[in-house]
Amino acid sequence: MNSKTLWLVPMLISGLLFISCNQNEESKSDANQTTYESPFDYCKAVGNINIPGSEYTGPKVPDTIAEKLRKDMGVSETMPEDMFNDGTSWRCMDGNVYACNVGANLPCQERGDFSKEPNQGMLNYCGENPDAEFIPMYASGRTTVYEWKCDNGTPEIAKQIAETDKAGYIKSIWYEIKP
Repeated sequence: MNSKTLWLVPMLISGLLFISCNQNEESKSDANQTTYESPFDYCKAVGNINIPGSEYTGPKVPDTIAEKLRKDMGVSETMPEDMFNDGTSWRCMDGNVYACNVGANLPCQERGDFSKEPNQGMLNYCGENPDAEFIPMYASGRTTVYEWKCDNGTPEIAKQIAETDKAGYIKSIWYEIKP
């Protein structure tokens, strides 16, 4: 072997070691990855997550969640199950299961908006209704935590009407689901 090719030997050995170490780590994580069919066990394990990950292998909306949410929300049993389930989402917070249904145009997947600056919809609405005592949500936005009004054509906050949970979602539309 000449001196020009001798430097290749350590490089080749380093490369092979790197590849074998990485493959070993991958197979370890694959072997140790636990999966959960129960949303309650899953949430206990992950603590906080806004969208269930690949470790959760159960149905998109488990029957236990749909049934309890329907009852908690007071939704009629005559509403088709698939329609209700299609609008239902769930997440984990503090190891517990929380669920929401968009049925009444609720912003389940959006965080509460604490902006104290009026948006264009509010400005337009107050331009057309300069002394309105209330700006409807189609103009103010579904996620605002404030009730807005118009004062001489200028949008103003009337009062805070919603609180958010620690993840930032509107608290009143998310229901804790017990096992």
